[in-house]
Amino acid sequence: MSLLARRAAAELAGTAFLVIAVVGSGIMASRLSPNDVGLALLENSVATGAALVALIVALQPVSASFNPVVTLVEKALGLLDWRTAGALIVAQFLGGVLGTVVANLMFGLDAVALSAHARSGGGLWLGEVVATVGLLLVVFGTVRSGRADRVAFAVGAYIAAAYWFTSSTSFANPAVTVARTLTDTFAGIAPASAPGFVLAQLVGGVLGFLLVRFLYTSLPVPAASESAAADRKVAS
Repeated sequence: MSLLARRAAAELAGTAFLVIAVVGSGIMASRLSPNDVGLALLENSVATGAALVALIVALQPVSASFNPVVTLVEKALGLLDWRTAGALIVAQFLGGVLGTVVANLMFGLDAVALSAHARSGGGLWLGEVVATVGLLLVVFGTVRSGRADRVAFAVGAYIAAAYWFTSSTSFANPAVTVARTLTDTFAGIAPASAPGFVLAQLVGGVLGFLLVRFLYTSLPVPAASESAAADRKVAS
């Protein structure tokens, strides 16, 4: 199997398990704490952050971005070519859809049920911009500071926290956003709301890229010999 195929498989599997964690823990939280949304969100955020740490640690040696925005910024930084970036992004979207279907089925729901949870408005879109900029700063700032071995813990902690300090509960990931339109549960987002979130995430991606380039201009991008591990980053 080629390296690209292995990387795409890792992105598909990792994104699928990430979405299973997001959607599945959301369903479990809403069932265990049906009358306490705050407690349900806490349960959802802790499970998601912990899953991210585990998935990144496990898959980082192959590929562990799990996020099209992160992959596009990797391309912009010269860490990927377009063929590789395109294959990884397709795998991320497919993995996200697979993860939602599996999570729905695990809890006895229809494999696909479009969400009725509307999430729109300027405040929520701004929250997605903020969440995505922060995620990119954590991912690439950690790597470009020579601490790639700490990315998993930094990202997991950031996403768990961003569930709480952003108005949108920090989707910060187009593949996850699209996947979450397919579940009418705690973690769902209505299909009509998804384009606004994705656009905000892309805006955040541009701003995050510019911020990383501005802050770390004196630090080189990891050399080819090091980037096989250092450029496999993630998000939620």
